[in-house]
Amino acid sequence: MSLKYAVLAALLEGEASGYELSKVFDVSLANFWPATPQQLYRELERLAQDGLIAARVVEQERRPNKRMFTLTETGRADLRAFAAAPPRRPTAIRDELLIKIQAMDGADPEATRAQIEERMSWARGKLARYERVRERLLDGRTEDVHLAEAERIGPYLTLMAGIAFEEENLRWCERVLTLLKRRAPLTRRG
Repeated sequence: MSLKYAVLAALLEGEASGYELSKVFDVSLANFWPATPQQLYRELERLAQDGLIAARVVEQERRPNKRMFTLTETGRADLRAFAAAPPRRPTAIRDELLIKIQAMDGADPEATRAQIEERMSWARGKLARYERVRERLLDGRTEDVHLAEAERIGPYLTLMAGIAFEEENLRWCERVLTLLKRRAPLTRRG
């Protein structure tokens, strides 16, 4: 899948500037589809050229003019067709840390532990951010009420996936640290 559908899905929230979309990506889409601001701006240009989004210029005093983007009917139809189609392939993990763990035997065990602890720190940070997003989405409601009443539940469901992913990251890291600690006497003897 290209960035195209992530951008179109982000615009379901309503009109947004490129800057606002980059913030949406940081907060709600980065847990499953990260993108740099430069990638977003390039994709916005392509989508506008393809007629999937419309752009309008908003003139501002003392600031550069900004472009605001909205989904067109063609864009909505394309996004609906994409959402209805089955995924082309299952999710695959591409994780540099896992390559390092695969190759860790004979490496400095302290360096490996430090990398795992860093991953745990990242996961905790993401979980804290996701919890803030969750509170904002729920807006004082229970999850059941939100899921029953909200106009759109997709953002909440994807947030749940991000939370589950980071919670599993933490569980895996804790298990790895426990196993490394158990092996510490073996590696000192070896």
